[in-house]
Amino acid sequence: MNGGARIIVVGIGADGWTGLSAHAQSAVLACDEVIGSSRQLELLPQGAPPGRTWPSPIGPLVDELVAREHGHVCVLASGNPMLHGIGATLARRLAPARLEVISHPSAFALACARLGWSEANVSLVSTVARPPEMVARFLQPGRRIVVYGAGNEVAEVVRAAGCGPSRFVVLEQLGGPGERIREATATTWAPATELDPLHAIAIECWREPGAPLHPLVPGLPDDAYEHDGALTKRHVRAATLAALAPTPGALLWDVGAGSGSIAIEWLRSEPTARAIAVEQRDDRARRIARNANRLGVPSLEVLVGHAPDTLASAGTPDAVFVGGGLTTDGLIDACWDSLKAGGRLVANAVTIQGEQLLHRALASHGGELARIEVSHAEPIGGFTAWRPALPIVQWSVEKP
Repeated sequence: MNGGARIIVVGIGADGWTGLSAHAQSAVLACDEVIGSSRQLELLPQGAPPGRTWPSPIGPLVDELVAREHGHVCVLASGNPMLHGIGATLARRLAPARLEVISHPSAFALACARLGWSEANVSLVSTVARPPEMVARFLQPGRRIVVYGAGNEVAEVVRAAGCGPSRFVVLEQLGGPGERIREATATTWAPATELDPLHAIAIECWREPGAPLHPLVPGLPDDAYEHDGALTKRHVRAATLAALAPTPGALLWDVGAGSGSIAIEWLRSEPTARAIAVEQRDDRARRIARNANRLGVPSLEVLVGHAPDTLASAGTPDAVFVGGGLTTDGLIDACWDSLKAGGRLVANAVTIQGEQLLHRALASHGGELARIEVSHAEPIGGFTAWRPALPIVQWSVEKP
């Protein structure tokens, strides 16, 4: 076939072969080879084309399918292949003319149907081959979440976030003859409970009294972070994220990351965004990773090294924040040169020397300077007075 082998991705559920449409069944039987998990291949009838199980990792076989020049291959997927599935992976690599996707009701759709939840108002998180801490990003009171995989570990994450009272529903073998639904709270769910490999978890989130509130908007409380003082404070952090403007798929460099708060809230604000925290101290780099895990963005990459020397290996950023090390020779120039056209650079200064550098950067590249001053009411004797924090000068610019 011109352009390469044709790939048909067929979603299949716990209801097996009989749950497939006539079109899907015909597509499977017409192929030269069927690729899927051992569980999925066992659902096929006698006389089906030869089966091949996915290796671990699956990357080499995906590469082989993309490069294959001839033939007709069927790939089996769980439920809806375009929802956290192999269909989406192949669609990123194949021309549309080479790919056909035949969907099936997803575990997400079936879970929402069983619980009477509107899909449009439910968040979906996949922890399949990913850290269960990803769920922490979504733990706000009143939020409904469906999670793929890692049920017992997810309960631990929910409890650790102070959301033990949350409704916790485990749905196994959805749509199949062995369907089972069990309900508890995250606190009362037994950690040793055996789960069917084909399961989803539904969470209706509620906080314990006094538990921290961590919304998705920038400006988490300062005590949400483990830090040694190297922390962009809450109100300045919110203004900084507004200037950086997280967008889908965008890569941020957080240079001199300290506690990692800017990169972490960049990722919390936009789930498809990427971020690299650049930090020269090993102890702080480890602290950044702990903060990222606890706040639900374990995908944050931490690059240990001295900027600007280490930046050459960090890709091409869509946005750069410079916090620590602002006055390092050549740092602003290196960040500017690396930034994509249309990208945004934001730098905060607290010292006079740093402010002078930002004035020079403004003269060279344009942009905007802002002075951010925040005061907090604190007791003085029997009275209350405003205690000002050190003012921050912020330079923000978009590269033409």
